[in-house]
Amino acid sequence: QVQLVESGGGLVQAGGSLRLSCAASPRTYRTYPMGWFRQAPGKEREFVAQISWGGGSTYYADSVKGRFTISKDNAKNMVYLQMNSLKPEDTAVYYCAAELRGSMPRTVGYWGQGTQVTVSS
Repeated sequence: QVQLVESGGGLVQAGGSLRLSCAASPRTYRTYPMGWFRQAPGKEREFVAQISWGGGSTYYADSVKGRFTISKDNAKNMVYLQMNSLKPEDTAVYYCAAELRGSMPRTVGYWGQGTQVTVSS
């Protein structure tokens, strides 16, 4: 069993930045990627970013490439999402995910509770 707890969400003006954090307890021993998904009101949950277990490989949704950066610290069992140049369309609940086996939500092994990110215009 892995528990994921997100933090760092909030309200920000368009063009601003936020840094989301995800703490995993205990650490994941399986070498699947971890990542982030988001879900806006009335929309399906969608993939945002993932990072390999060792942290050496990352992959992003086209909508966030060049603006978001995913990183992790295995020693601290933490995953981060740095979000820059935020747009109103980034408004959503953001979920940390562990043991990803693809970019579809059904491939995720564990979910965090979610943290709200609201970008005002």
